[in-house]
Amino acid sequence: MKRAYQIIAPIALVLVSACSILPKADPSNVYRLPAAQATTPGSPVAWSLRLTKPQASEFLDSPRIAVVPQGDLISSYALSRWSDPAPVLLRNRLLDGFQRDGRVALLSTDDSNLQADFELGGQLQAFQSEYRGSAVEVVIRLDARLVRGSDQRIVAAKRFEVRQPVSDTQVPAVVAGFGVAGDQLNKQVVDWVVAQGNTAPKR
Repeated sequence: MKRAYQIIAPIALVLVSACSILPKADPSNVYRLPAAQATTPGSPVAWSLRLTKPQASEFLDSPRIAVVPQGDLISSYALSRWSDPAPVLLRNRLLDGFQRDGRVALLSTDDSNLQADFELGGQLQAFQSEYRGSAVEVVIRLDARLVRGSDQRIVAAKRFEVRQPVSDTQVPAVVAGFGVAGDQLNKQVVDWVVAQGNTAPKR
């Protein structure tokens, strides 16, 4: 019995020690993009649109709230994160923008396997706040591509960039800036897609 205790005791000590050195989860504030502003519905179109998550760098393709404090250094705000990776946030924001606009009623996303006349995707180049001296601004840069669904041919491509000044360096103010910038981007992208979709051949 004494021999068994001698064996069990060191094992128990090791287990207790292992538990004590396990990393503790850091408390995080999880942010959603602020709600979009209401828009006036336009005249409906007859074609359908599928929105896909834009491609992004490994750093941006995460829930981190990215910040460029200086030069080419990219970092993230401590103890704060998005509710979804940035490409998903942007896709969902654009989906909401199209729904609020009302002109393209036949909408789907790449979460489903539905076919559509056109597909909107592209490359998310920036989704971050940037310091300019003591000033801070939110930057969203999207290289958008509109693709014909029948043969995956690119029918239009355009770079969109929105810069929204932020009055405060605290995370809640930065998140609010992302909401305003998202509204500006929505308006530009929706108008562009509707214009291109109305003139491009569907087949």
